[in-house]
Amino acid sequence: MRLIIKALMLSTFFVLGAVASEPVHDVSVFVSENSDGKITPTQIQKVLEEAGFMVEANNNMNAPYKRDFNETSFDVYNLMVIWRKDTVMALAKDFPEVGLYAPMTASIYTKKGDKSISVAYLSMPALAKIIGAPADNPAIIDLGKKLNEALKKAMPNGKYVPLNYKMQESKKDFVTRVSFELEGDDWEDAKDDFQMAFESELATNKFVMAAFADLNYDLEENDKEWYDFYDVYSICKIEVIYEVSKNHPEAGAFAPCSAYMYQKKGEKTVHMAFPNVYKWMAALNIKDQKALDTLLDAQKRFETMIKTTSKK
Repeated sequence: MRLIIKALMLSTFFVLGAVASEPVHDVSVFVSENSDGKITPTQIQKVLEEAGFMVEANNNMNAPYKRDFNETSFDVYNLMVIWRKDTVMALAKDFPEVGLYAPMTASIYTKKGDKSISVAYLSMPALAKIIGAPADNPAIIDLGKKLNEALKKAMPNGKYVPLNYKMQESKKDFVTRVSFELEGDDWEDAKDDFQMAFESELATNKFVMAAFADLNYDLEENDKEWYDFYDVYSICKIEVIYEVSKNHPEAGAFAPCSAYMYQKKGEKTVHMAFPNVYKWMAALNIKDQKALDTLLDAQKRFETMIKTTSKK
């Protein structure tokens, strides 16, 4: 897989029939006692990679928290970007929105003074629903099973714990989408021009790109010629995750956000989409007004940025 990680400092799984002890919530949290500090984000990454996961980012967020805000609520707070090639191969043809959570994300955290370490990530039914797949899809069940097995190996005394709140009801669409056509006869040049403009807007609006994945590279390597291109940006706004993580460290299930951009073979329409902040707000039952304001500002900026860039 050709994956370009751009330098940064920063930006499920209730498995049906497989993890009966895991709570029913869009976010799953796996917790282990860690008084000796031997379980670390680096060690968890190593176990995931040994299990066949691609770990494309494992960012220590305490560094930018202290740099930008002069404080942190955590002894450990990492945001991880992960995916599996076999999952993408199995889902990309029938579920083109797979890029909403391929790569997917997780937070690894220990609050100040705590003697435990937690890993939070999106539950399998929630992941399936967002990408438009049935909850009993074999590839999704297998993904959750393998992640569960890897976490239990990395954190052998760990267990799933319920979150102390219920999700909010919401009628909002949890995915923001836009479609447009690239100008000119050469889509490759037009795509490069668009992405240069888009990435410039990211920087201008203080979004950070944690990773960039060319999913179509692996698809074509396996003779899956369904797309002209399929790119996924992993994007984070440090101010957003800082404010939300104070009360909801499990927010790493949604950050960095994956924004896909693809064009199918034989078509001229480019599709872009990302899981929006309304999903954060509903799933995490966010009440803090500053966190809500920060989320909504980021949503507005990102929507404007995509729409403006796509019209150039």
